[in-house]
Amino acid sequence: MIPHHEQALEMAGLADERASNARIKSLAGQIEKAQDPEIATLKSWLKGWGKPEKASSDEMPGMHHGASGKDAMGGMMSEEDMRKLKAAKGPAFDRAFASMMIDHHKGAISMAKDEKKNGRNAKAKKLADDVVKSQSTEVATLRTLLDQL
Repeated sequence: MIPHHEQALEMAGLADERASNARIKSLAGQIEKAQDPEIATLKSWLKGWGKPEKASSDEMPGMHHGASGKDAMGGMMSEEDMRKLKAAKGPAFDRAFASMMIDHHKGAISMAKDEKKNGRNAKAKKLADDVVKSQSTEVATLRTLLDQL
């Protein structure tokens, strides 16, 4: 989930300079405020469990940009997707951001649901529940915005 959240932060960080829609900018800020602390929590758990913060690609297939197939981390944008998002400005950025973030959040929701179902750590399952709730709400908001853009 850490690389997934890091990419969401990278995407959200682009909105300040590129978005023209105030609601897109506001939502990007909300994403940053929610996911940055979650990353810190996840990293602190890994440290406490004696695990590395960054898994190798052998341990975590699909965690890099451009991964695809059954081992890909759901919702991760490819390097090409990220290049297109970085190049977009104004309404084109707004539409691309909303569309890509919907897909990105769907991947996080899927991972979080898997953690809720199969996880063994109560705190991790609670965080997963929070991710499902908050990102499902954001997906609904993004869909509404996308229909208006």
